[in-house]
Amino acid sequence: MTRTLEQWLAYQETTNVHEIELGLDRVRSVWQAMGAPRPAPIVITVGGTNGKGSTVALLEGMLRAAGYRTGCYTSPHLVRYNERVRIDGVDASDAALVAAFERIEAARGTIAQTYFEFGTLAAIDVMARAGMDVAILEVGLGGRLDAVNIIDADLVVITTIDLDHQAWLGNDRDSIGREKAGIARAGRPAVVGELDPPEGLLDALRGAGALIERAGSSFWWETPAAGTGDSRWRWFHTDGTTLELPLPALAAPVQFANASAAIASLHALRGPLAVPAVAVASALTGVRVEGRLQQIAEHPRTLVDVGHNPQAARALAAWLDAQPATGRVYAVYGALADKDVAGVITALGDRIDHWFLAGLDADTPRGLAAAALEGVFAETLPDAVRGAFPNVGTAWQAARTAARDSDTVLLFGSFFVASAALTTRA
Repeated sequence: MTRTLEQWLAYQETTNVHEIELGLDRVRSVWQAMGAPRPAPIVITVGGTNGKGSTVALLEGMLRAAGYRTGCYTSPHLVRYNERVRIDGVDASDAALVAAFERIEAARGTIAQTYFEFGTLAAIDVMARAGMDVAILEVGLGGRLDAVNIIDADLVVITTIDLDHQAWLGNDRDSIGREKAGIARAGRPAVVGELDPPEGLLDALRGAGALIERAGSSFWWETPAAGTGDSRWRWFHTDGTTLELPLPALAAPVQFANASAAIASLHALRGPLAVPAVAVASALTGVRVEGRLQQIAEHPRTLVDVGHNPQAARALAAWLDAQPATGRVYAVYGALADKDVAGVITALGDRIDHWFLAGLDADTPRGLAAAALEGVFAETLPDAVRGAFPNVGTAWQAARTAARDSDTVLLFGSFFVASAALTTRA
């Protein structure tokens, strides 16, 4: 009997004893048994620590505005699994995903596949059958040994490098950078979106023979000066190309870097792809991404963000610093056990007037209980005003009760926090 999508996902969680098991041998063998489908004639792979989802969305928007059919693969999802695979801007249907899972199951024989490997193969299969012009694939974890890396990309983007998933990738930015660089290919462009990348990343890209396009060197940008009211920003390339563009709809100063990396990617692929400036401008003003400083209520202003590591917290801090102070800032915060909670709360510091700590232990075995979060605060930020709650719902209700119309409520720290907020709102 044919399984539903929900039944397939439940089944996949039982096929491998490890939630994460890096390596390409298993997934490559199954992919080859399926006929080694390529998701599209042109493939862009996006890796890095933060900014991947926004960069994928910006690339998708720019390419679609230029008339190309795009397939996108991202993870994790916020509300529905179907969000992970988009076909020409629309989430994949249950039927398309189920058919792909059936083909994977028939091809794999006795070869175990992780949940993520099933999903990666399904995304590739669905795109290959849908006749995409360009596929944009987000790396799930790391790069070199991530399942996405079975596909030889025509261009890779590496957004940022920071400490995250250290148990798998290494304990310093150089080590993590070398792992992330593993998605690059010899003779093909590698766009580095960070202004201060670790040498480990650059050394590995050079060693791979990639054609490096580096922010601050190959391309750069100028943003409007504060207080000028200027609604344009400018992007430059060493070949003399200059673009004057509208401000991104995506909030936070870091989005200029993500947009610049997306533009540099399309500039590097300008031979096989023609994306005019008008398409770039259209995407900048139109692209929004769920869970990236997404406003879900106005009074009080309530925003949801998936930021979960210190680098993402620093980006949140920069966004808060750029906002006019109209009231108090309340944070509903939950985290997973493998995250640097101390680094996150230190980055935000006294920008948060009151913390509402949400336990995630009922949502996932990896989730921290509220008492554990309280313990980190007691050691790291002992003077912070805070309260502990068993879950996101109760923490959010307490924050809503405390906040006035002029205040800001920020729900962040994990995809589980964002998912709970968006599901409750819906």
